[in-house]
Amino acid sequence: MSTPNSNVYHERQRLQFCLLHTLNSLFQQKDAFTRANLNAISEKLALDDTSSTDSWTPFSFLFKPHHNALTGNYDINVLIAALEEKGKSVVWHDRRNGGSSIDLDAPEDVLMGVVVNVQVKRFAGIWKGRHWIALRKIDGVWYNLDSDLRGPKCFRDEDEVREFLDSSIVGGGEVLLVMNQKQQA
Repeated sequence: MSTPNSNVYHERQRLQFCLLHTLNSLFQQKDAFTRANLNAISEKLALDDTSSTDSWTPFSFLFKPHHNALTGNYDINVLIAALEEKGKSVVWHDRRNGGSSIDLDAPEDVLMGVVVNVQVKRFAGIWKGRHWIALRKIDGVWYNLDSDLRGPKCFRDEDEVREFLDSSIVGGGEVLLVMNQKQQA
């Protein structure tokens, strides 16, 4: 389905910077985060992780604990730290409950959006990895802001969003709710 709102911000995939694209699309702002921001977060996380100091190898300059220095490929720790820097919190969705248990009607001041981490296969299945995808409700319409898409894809309705989330979960994906307010555990 095409986009009814041409003002929806969307970034296209480059290398393995899908987390960077996901965050900028989620915030609907170019350079809400930059590669330098995410690299700095990754480095801080590595310094804070005392268990990683004994694991140096000749490849450590490239393959960092929380990202790849050349291509990106940032992990969940970078996502959470980046969102917390902007005053957001992340709630890991219990996959046993499926997409139907997510309150997609929550006010925007509560639920900012959804981030999905899915398994992907590229190059005829030779390379397997994971990919970050942002979903966000903008002007009352939910959008798939996947950086692998040519542009933002609007969902017909919330049932289609839930179907997408259920399909992602069945395929081994993880669903994370990005909250505008700190959630109490």
